[in-house]
Amino acid sequence: MQNKGQVTIFIILVILIVAGVALFLIFREPSSITKVPSSMKPLYTSFLSCLEEDTLTGADILMNSGGYIEMPEFEPGSPYMPFSSQLNFLGNPIPYWYYVSGNNLEKQQIPSKKEMENELGNFIENRILSCSFESYYDSGYEVLLGEPNADVIINDKDIDVTLNMDLTINRGENSVRVREHFLSANSNLGKLYDSAIKVYKEEQKELFLEEYTIDVLRLYAPVDGVEISCSPLIWNAQEVFEELSEAIEINILSLKSKGASDDYFVVDLPINENVRFLTSSNWPSNFEVNPSEGMFLISKPVGTQSGLGILGFCYVNYHYVYDVKYPVLIQVYENDEIFQFPVAVIIRGNNPREPLSGEAVAPEDSSFCEDASTLVRVHTYDSNLVPVSADISYECFGNTCDLGKTSPEGVLETEFPQCVNGYVLARAEGYSDYKTILSVVDGGEIYLILNRLYDKKVNLRLDGSNYNGEAIINFVSEDLSKTIIYPDTRSVELSEGDYNVSVYIYQNSSLSLSEQNYEQCVEIPSPGIGGMLGFTQEKCFEVSIPPQIISNALAGGGEVNYYITEEELRNSETIAITAESLPRPSSLEQLQKNHLLFETKDLGIFFI
Repeated sequence: MQNKGQVTIFIILVILIVAGVALFLIFREPSSITKVPSSMKPLYTSFLSCLEEDTLTGADILMNSGGYIEMPEFEPGSPYMPFSSQLNFLGNPIPYWYYVSGNNLEKQQIPSKKEMENELGNFIENRILSCSFESYYDSGYEVLLGEPNADVIINDKDIDVTLNMDLTINRGENSVRVREHFLSANSNLGKLYDSAIKVYKEEQKELFLEEYTIDVLRLYAPVDGVEISCSPLIWNAQEVFEELSEAIEINILSLKSKGASDDYFVVDLPINENVRFLTSSNWPSNFEVNPSEGMFLISKPVGTQSGLGILGFCYVNYHYVYDVKYPVLIQVYENDEIFQFPVAVIIRGNNPREPLSGEAVAPEDSSFCEDASTLVRVHTYDSNLVPVSADISYECFGNTCDLGKTSPEGVLETEFPQCVNGYVLARAEGYSDYKTILSVVDGGEIYLILNRLYDKKVNLRLDGSNYNGEAIINFVSEDLSKTIIYPDTRSVELSEGDYNVSVYIYQNSSLSLSEQNYEQCVEIPSPGIGGMLGFTQEKCFEVSIPPQIISNALAGGGEVNYYITEEELRNSETIAITAESLPRPSSLEQLQKNHLLFETKDLGIFFI
């Protein structure tokens, strides 16, 4: 009987709940009924058309402006970094997804899909109240609009909009009020955005735009090599930059996402949509080259004297280092819909910039450091686990936060801002800087080991004897690079690490080259239509090299990879480097062989 009573109570509760729902549906205000009388459907259909138009207009703005309707805070560029935070494309400002600020900080500002949905919702709310019903007023309609609240979901091929807003339509004795309005607008915004993110990540991972730029740089500008010439090699830097800018524009415009696999200009991208790459020589850019003499690049032989030395083919090894910065607008498109975003292409010292993680798709937040909320304990020691007091900072996609200094016991407990694949940096006097990746999601501890710097004397020996002539000595590791001009500088500060050590020794030379005459033949395009079809012909000409005097020449040296331990640094006073001399050149051929022999010469490294 007790079980039957419990079942009866349960059934009664279910009946009461169902009855309550039914009564609510029956007696709720007629204003919530979404069914519109047929006499008022034309006006309501017009309203939905206005809602769809506003939705698609906002979607177009998002696609044309890199996922933004409300622009992020503008940041100007500088003469060194010509990029502001936005690219002006045909009068339309588009925020860069990746750029370098005027104070040389790398920054990303990539909107998330949720942020695009919020911006589109705000856009609809601001526009929907401006819908025009003028054509219906003359027919006796009266329209009252309430406060709008739009909820937007961006799908691959459509945009779902739920608009909560009282829409009251009155005509004569008839009246209807609709509170919720639903719309699904056809748009590829979601799919194109997802593909744009994939293209961006591919660029950050492979740096394919930078790699194409380096190819152009080496084809259209003097970078390094040996020229056949009997007069000084001189380039006007401005003319080099102009030709390079035009070549970059043409080559970047030639890139495409589809085509034959062996087509040089086809970029292998993990998407199905088409991609277009745009740049212009009229957009903000910056070109720098070193070494230069004013606006000229002048190739000079080693040890030349006025009117003497080796010119052109006569032993002129030139090497120019370029920094190139320019924007590229990437367009991902399908049919007549285009999602576009700009990125900055950066070449530093003839090499591409370091890649950034393309995983973070949240825009730059100026309050990044203020949002620190994850407690992390940092320990700093030297290699013997002796505490070191060090300044600690944290860097995440261009934001650098100074977090404080570890105590004399080597401990700092502080709050970090959250970031995936950020960098924590420890810096202390007398130690080399230590930088490592740290993802801050949950709190925890991190231990940083700093390498002490040791100031060591340098003694160079050539063929077993002390050498006091001129030499250039380089110590290059992943974390530290030092160059000294010997014998003017005879000491260097080093820490433990794997180094490439190189020594270049130059000595006076009295090599005299007599006048040389020979015939040089090259293949050139055939004249007329044959040249257009790829046919060539041989053309020969006489080359005359006047007498030359070489006053200075590579006389010895070599290079070696050597791991320097802290024990060697701590227990020694001097780094002794032994090198071998090269054959004394008696001809131009021998002089050139010396440069080849240099690459085969090892060095001896001793700590005494």
